[in-house]
Amino acid sequence: MYCFIVNKVSGNGRALKIWCKIEKKLQEKNVYYCVHFTQKPKHATLLVQELISKKKVTVIVAVGGDGTIHEVINGLVGTNIPLGVIPAGSGNDFSRGLGIPLKHDKALKRILSGKPKIIDIGFVNSTYFCTVAGIGFDGEVAHVTNASIYKKLLNLIRMGHISYIISAIKVLFQYKRTDISILIDKKLYKFQKVWLIAVANLPFYGGGLVICPKAKSNDGLFDICIVQGMSKWEFLSIFPLVFKGNHTSSPSIKIIKGKELEIYSPIPLMIHGDGEVIGQTPARIRIQPCALYVI
Repeated sequence: MYCFIVNKVSGNGRALKIWCKIEKKLQEKNVYYCVHFTQKPKHATLLVQELISKKKVTVIVAVGGDGTIHEVINGLVGTNIPLGVIPAGSGNDFSRGLGIPLKHDKALKRILSGKPKIIDIGFVNSTYFCTVAGIGFDGEVAHVTNASIYKKLLNLIRMGHISYIISAIKVLFQYKRTDISILIDKKLYKFQKVWLIAVANLPFYGGGLVICPKAKSNDGLFDICIVQGMSKWEFLSIFPLVFKGNHTSSPSIKIIKGKELEIYSPIPLMIHGDGEVIGQTPARIRIQPCALYVI
């Protein structure tokens, strides 16, 4: 059975509209399915756990954005049930990273006829993530974005990714850089005046920003991007380069590959996973190879 989990508020209601179209296709094709709608934060995780314990599930399909996928994988990791995705959020970075079609009809066709492949998953403190975990500036931006009114307004015109840029500029002028110690695969690194650390399992975050262009979800490694030292105006000037991944040549940006890391800072720094705020530093992050099937 194909089990669909629909976040009706994803994309400011876009997910529900897409689901109505998908349901007609499923009925036309006589596909055996069930559907459940999320009612509150983290509800998708509970729904997945209930479904896999009670029903003969063939595929769990998330209809929503990266936040919905984030919740679904936190109930799905460790099983052999594949994840399908119908992108309907503001960012859809998971879908971009894995080449999942952004049009719902093509995404559905892939789910019904495609073959599962297995990918790595990240784990930070007690939560799984599938795209990027961001620490520091990124965490603050995720917090501000998710609480903003303009995200909802921009979602209405399918420009939700712009909300990340607005929030980044808003946070930029009040954010204070800090020194950070990172233990990567038992090797100690110390960085001064750090803006952010992005721990990437896939290249994209923030609605298409290519933070770690060479990140792969099946190599057993994170690409870890550390942005340090630069002034606010330098940071602002280099920001547009992230849209095409051309920022990595800057001497203030370092990319390190690793499987496990520990991050320590003098003050607690906000952490997001897949755009969802999930805690603060200190943090322990590790890759879990071959942990999730995706169709």
